[in-house]
Amino acid sequence: MGKLRVLIVDDSKISRVMIAENLRDTDYEVCGMAADAVEALRLYEEQRPDLVTMDMNLPDANGLECSRRILALDKDARILMVSAMKDLNLITQGKAVGIRAFLQKPASKADLVDTLHLMCQATASQETLFRELYAKPFGRALQQGISGLLHMEGEADIAAYDPRSLDVSGAAVIIGITGFTTGRVILYVDESVIKLFAMHMLGRASAEEIEDAEAVDAVEEAANIIAGRAVSKINNVLDGKELRLTPPGTIRGSKVHIVSPRMTTFCISMQLPIGMVQMNVGFAEGE
Repeated sequence: MGKLRVLIVDDSKISRVMIAENLRDTDYEVCGMAADAVEALRLYEEQRPDLVTMDMNLPDANGLECSRRILALDKDARILMVSAMKDLNLITQGKAVGIRAFLQKPASKADLVDTLHLMCQATASQETLFRELYAKPFGRALQQGISGLLHMEGEADIAAYDPRSLDVSGAAVIIGITGFTTGRVILYVDESVIKLFAMHMLGRASAEEIEDAEAVDAVEEAANIIAGRAVSKINNVLDGKELRLTPPGTIRGSKVHIVSPRMTTFCISMQLPIGMVQMNVGFAEGE
């Protein structure tokens, strides 16, 4: 399968170049650039791109109207609005038109590519579909959460997880996922990592300054923040499939055995200087 073709619509040359640069060396290639709605419609009809990035402010019609014209030409057009504004009113109007996702400028390369991946879900197998739709946003959220909370960088490794149980020696934070897709996420760390995790998160000089209960609370709050970030990203893209999180619950102990129902499950892991941080994320399509 070749690269997916993207049409960039933006009246700013700088914005067009920035988006094109973010797509360099990815699964996407730019097949055209348009500075106004008339040019966008002409290029769409000629090129029939797989995806469109759409600015809100165009000289001859706004991004909503331009998207409406493209969707009248092709009802299956996949349009991502990339605009300086991203408020509830704009999102509501855009979804009514048929725009599938929204990003605010300047969109990072990671957010742009992740969102385009999520928009290209239709032909994948269930495991691939769930990896792209759900596991990857959780992986990205884990990276961003660890960077923001612990000030540590690392790569999130995502692997399919077949067993229907999980054994943990340390702390495990369990958060349910409800909505169109149901499931659960478990963030867990070994006993030796709990206080070090909290030390960096709370900015303490040493792990000895932290009480056991405070350390576990820090891990739980981090799990809640990371899961919330992931679900927000998914909800931003999957129109009509709103996901919600249940309140977190934390288990701590040696050889804790957690049994899960049958789901499509992934293990997301990050090796950090303080030790391994892992998430076990499982999903089951709902009604």
